[in-house]
Amino acid sequence: MQNADTAILDSDIPVLDIDPYAEEVMRDPEPFHHQLREAGPVVFLSKYGVYAVGRYDVTHKVLHDHVHFLSSGGIGLTDIRKPGALRAPSPISEVDPPQHTQVRAALTKVISPVVLRQWKTSFTEEAGRVVDRCLEKGQVDAVTETVQEFVLNAFTGALGVKMPKANFLDLGEMNFNQMGPDNEIYRRSMERVAPILDDYQRAFQRESVIPGGFAEKIFEAEDRGEFAPGTGGVQVRSFLRAGVDTTIAGIGETLKHLAQNPAEWEKLKANPGKVKAAFDEAIRLGSPARVIYRVTSGEVDLEGCRLRDDMKVGCFLGAANRDPQKFPDPDRFSVDRETAGVHVALGTGVHNCIGQNIARLEAECILGELVRRVDRIELTGEPVYRMVNALRTLESLPVRLVAKAA
Repeated sequence: MQNADTAILDSDIPVLDIDPYAEEVMRDPEPFHHQLREAGPVVFLSKYGVYAVGRYDVTHKVLHDHVHFLSSGGIGLTDIRKPGALRAPSPISEVDPPQHTQVRAALTKVISPVVLRQWKTSFTEEAGRVVDRCLEKGQVDAVTETVQEFVLNAFTGALGVKMPKANFLDLGEMNFNQMGPDNEIYRRSMERVAPILDDYQRAFQRESVIPGGFAEKIFEAEDRGEFAPGTGGVQVRSFLRAGVDTTIAGIGETLKHLAQNPAEWEKLKANPGKVKAAFDEAIRLGSPARVIYRVTSGEVDLEGCRLRDDMKVGCFLGAANRDPQKFPDPDRFSVDRETAGVHVALGTGVHNCIGQNIARLEAECILGELVRRVDRIELTGEPVYRMVNALRTLESLPVRLVAKAA
């Protein structure tokens, strides 16, 4: 990250004096996203000294070009190769080919279709138990009592890590706050997790994992030489984002849109096979990962703009996913819109989210159970979002679940 007064800029690149990490922007990001798209194919965010893109075609181009736009500088705001970085690098999302290709191939073998089929049975059973409890209460917070309850029971059990479930949320929030600036949000998050950081580190050591779980399979792959020695625990931690935090965000966003659009809920009840499409449409509208960064490897021409070497480029996924040049009527939620493989909420290119099949499986199980058992989802209060630097996720979604007639 460079200071705005020292960065050399292409004179054709517009400057935006907007802080995308300000709380008012995070509560309602769409005005910023609109300004970002309208300003030009590339803008310069003066507060942080970084480039930013928000149009779909430009974002797609940056994320697909791993030669000129590197991940090894970190997918967050700060450069993990330089002093002042807020965290250690991820061994999967913050390495470039060919190293990335090798690590991804090894992880793909661990997350095999066989493993996912085994998980589907236990995930569906847990979804049934959660929906039972929610229907018994009737009025619930769909974030804490439905989505979090399901994910923290289903996925963390499959992960095979011994750690109190409540800690997963605070630690996940810490991870996403570390991907933004050293602001008050980040500092509050670090203070909150300080008492549990030692336990967190121990939980992902080889001797701490639960036999038979996913974590154990990662360490076995390390023993076979498929990962660099000593990186097994970090590989396991990287799946928290895909299996817990972003999945909770995506399922919560889906329930919000279904509650706000009863006609779309009726379509889903009539055709339960559309639950995955509903999930993808919801994460298009409310991309869980707010922004993913790359670093330029030399001077790069991007849509007629000359970008300087060794500069961060922020790809604002929510802006790209509501680009009217790509998505007709982009602010409308429709379970009939086929966006899987088109939207960039899960990334794209060689660094697309490796855990996306886990996230979709979790969504399919809990949404499928709700569609089977629930007649109506009625909002009983306003949705509230958590303030997390790099994650758009609901804190509260008060609803009334009305059961189908027996």
